Amino acid sequence: MINTECKNIAYFQELITEPQNVLIEQAVDEGMIPIGYTCTYVPVPILSAGKLFPVRVRAPGIAGTEMADNYLSSVICSYTRSLLEFAIDGRYDLFGGWVFVASCDHLRRLWDNLSYLKKPAFSHMLDLPHKGADAGLDWYVEEIRTLAERLSSHFGADMGGASLEKSIRQYNELVALMSSIGELRKKERPPITGADFHRVLMASQVSPTRLIEPHIRRFRDELGDGEGEREPRARLMLVGGELDDPEYIRVIESLGGVVVADRFCTGSIPGLDPVIMTGDPLKDVALHSFRKTLCPRMMEDFNTRVDRIIEAVNEYRVHGVIIQIVKFCDIWGVESGPLVAALREAGIPVLKLEREYRLSGEGQLRTRVQAFLESMGR
Repeated sequence: MINTECKNIAYFQELITEPQNVLIEQAVDEGMIPIGYTCTYVPVPILSAGKLFPVRVRAPGIAGTEMADNYLSSVICSYTRSLLEFAIDGRYDLFGGWVFVASCDHLRRLWDNLSYLKKPAFSHMLDLPHKGADAGLDWYVEEIRTLAERLSSHFGADMGGASLEKSIRQYNELVALMSSIGELRKKERPPITGADFHRVLMASQVSPTRLIEPHIRRFRDELGDGEGEREPRARLMLVGGELDDPEYIRVIESLGGVVVADRFCTGSIPGLDPVIMTGDPLKDVALHSFRKTLCPRMMEDFNTRVDRIIEAVNEYRVHGVIIQIVKFCDIWGVESGPLVAALREAGIPVLKLEREYRLSGEGQLRTRVQAFLESMGR
């Protein structure tokens, strides 16, 4: 296995073990306000203005969804049921509000239930178009403008141009730092596993930037620019929807491969692309959302999504692609069939895995990955 015994990796793991970590509590004690969000299309820099800071909503360590199952159908994905379970249980009570995107019907159903079961002091649903052309972009700019006005009115947060540009610069500095760690995975012997990389990445998404950034910078300095001890058995790319548990990646890598590239909701490609600043912060973050996500909920972008995956396969010298899908996810369920066919037509080995939100069936997962590696002759 690759040597990644960095001294503070356990600290990042601790930050993502609970939905409300010590850095969130510290920020709240200092008068800052956490805003929970659920989708990569949410304009994170807007939630970072003034005394606000964004927190990606997760349900780490969820044991079951017995309460949520009374309100959401059993064919609703377990990610949304898990969030509702934690919300009913008061696990997000420290949050000052929620910001959702109408990204899929399952999240809309979650939003409906939260609205009358556990309504926070502030809640907002962004209406996201299904096309990213000029008309869709203009629409989303107005949606973000309305969000900014509501945040300013409710929390007194400064949503002026200078404040938003400051938030965007801070966001860009953080993603540049994370990208410098991600670039190390291009090496022949990566000095960091995919699981450890995503421990740091997830910690950056669930902690206030001002408090987490020094820890990430120390971690980056500790890694240096060297290589790991051994060349991995296989270089893998992970593609799909919601995945916020690095343990899932650890199980995949336990067979000697390493995830060197990722393209899923909480991933880095192109999730760590910076916001291009033109002087119009609302339009800049709206355009950034369309550019960085390329989610299968968006119409007419399938070929672009395939091309971007193939580009990453070549750039990171990937041997095989694993597509992971949360069971009952409609949009990825539809996308996965033609995506598998397109990648195989391009000569790229592909494995499709369907899973629950919480990690389960580790033995079966290892068996599937082992067979995939052997089918590639690795």
